[in-house]
Amino acid sequence: MTKLADLRKSYERAELSEDAAHPDPLRQFERWLTEAISAQLPEPNAMTLATVDGSLRPSTRVVLIKGYDEDGITWFSNYDSRKGRELAANPWAALQFHWVELERVVRIEGRVDKVSGAESDAYFFSRPLDSRIGAWASPQSQVISSRSVLVSNAARYGARFLLQPPRPPHWGGYRLQADTWEFWQGRRSRLHDRLRYRLDQHQQWIRERLAP
Repeated sequence: MTKLADLRKSYERAELSEDAAHPDPLRQFERWLTEAISAQLPEPNAMTLATVDGSLRPSTRVVLIKGYDEDGITWFSNYDSRKGRELAANPWAALQFHWVELERVVRIEGRVDKVSGAESDAYFFSRPLDSRIGAWASPQSQVISSRSVLVSNAARYGARFLLQPPRPPHWGGYRLQADTWEFWQGRRSRLHDRLRYRLDQHQQWIRERLAP
């Protein structure tokens, strides 16, 4: 059996200096995301979403980023899912991208709000038909007796809506408005580069280096 304590990796691909990093964290994120996509990494758009429920119990799951701009990071989900219920109870959340092959991590923290109905509609109707039916068929995060429940639901909603399923009222977008970003670049001897950006009281980005 492999001893986990013996697993080692030396991070030597790149560095992250203050001079090279963009002063705007969104632009720095865009640069790194573009490089991850160009490197043809598996699912470079996958990010871990961390939420906390009303009793302060945390949970995480992987979701897919569907947009980003000055207003925030956007993804779509079922509002009745566990993450949806937790965001309703506590709208503060964290995101993390881990691009293993590039030895990079991006961490983002901030407040989450639902996007507009029009924005949710626009994305929903851009999805493949089976994904739109799936949004109706899956009572996300609820206990079901077997997979046949999903298959039966998909068949029922497919027959009901045919080629034009509307957006379910329980499904739509979320947007995290960041107030903190961290960019982590692996370095040799575990002396990693960590640059954090945080908003000050004047809504200006302050960049500072963190010890690894």
